[in-house]
Amino acid sequence: MIILDYRDTRPLYEQIVDKFQMLILSGALEPNSRMPSVRSLAVELSINPNTIQRAYSELERTGFLYTVKGKGNYVAYSDSLKDVRKQEILEKLRDLKKEALGMGMTVKELTGFLEQEDTAAAGQKETKAPAAE
Repeated sequence: MIILDYRDTRPLYEQIVDKFQMLILSGALEPNSRMPSVRSLAVELSINPNTIQRAYSELERTGFLYTVKGKGNYVAYSDSLKDVRKQEILEKLRDLKKEALGMGMTVKELTGFLEQEDTAAAGQKETKAPAAE
């Protein structure tokens, strides 16, 4: 379900939060479905249960999960969550843009890179599509 990147500089709980947010927003985890228990996920990922608990607490604080006392954690979903996540991504992009401009890159280089990535992604989708008979 979740694969952690130990080379990533972000704390593990942040990686877990990001992965679950993407699973929830993409619909891979359905609303009101039960999340894995803290202990079972900690064993599966071979990390401290406190790390999982911290991630779940953050997901609950941001509205992605809700807790039923004695039952566990469940997926909460609303369209507003997608809007919140989009704003977070745009904020990260603003920060990256500032950093890139500070390093001497131009806006034209940045947009060119994004367009190139978009074209490459579209090409991958076309090659994965099944052939029409």
